[in-house]
Amino acid sequence: MSFWNYFWLVVEIFFFFAYLVVLFMIITDLFRDHKLSGWWKAVWVICLIIFPLITALVYVIARGNGMAERQVQAQQQAKAATDGYIRDVAGASPADQIATAKQLLDSGAIDQAEFDKLKAAALA
Repeated sequence: MSFWNYFWLVVEIFFFFAYLVVLFMIITDLFRDHKLSGWWKAVWVICLIIFPLITALVYVIARGNGMAERQVQAQQQAKAATDGYIRDVAGASPADQIATAKQLLDSGAIDQAEFDKLKAAALA
C-alpha cells in the first residue's frame, strides 16, 4: 500500500467515527426530547437506519437549536445533581462551618485572619 492509500484510510476512519458521534448525539437527543411523540421518534430512528447521512443532516439542520438547548439543560441538571451530592456528602452547611471556625478561634487554635478566611470560604 502506498502513502495515499493509508492517508485515505485515515480520512475514511475519521469521517466514520465523526458520523458515529453525530448519530449517537442524535439518538440521545431524540430520547431526551419529551415534547416529541414516540411515533416521531420512531420515524426519525427508522430514517436514520434507511437513509443515515441525509437524515442526520436534516435532523441537525431542522432541530439543531433545540438539540443545543437540551444539551445545555442536561448539563445544568447534571451539575445541580453533582453539587447537591457534594453538599450532602460534605454535610456541613455554611453556618456549621462558621460555628466550627468560631470555636477554633475561641479556643486559640486559629487566629483572626484564619477565621476570616474560613468564614469567607464558607460564605462563597
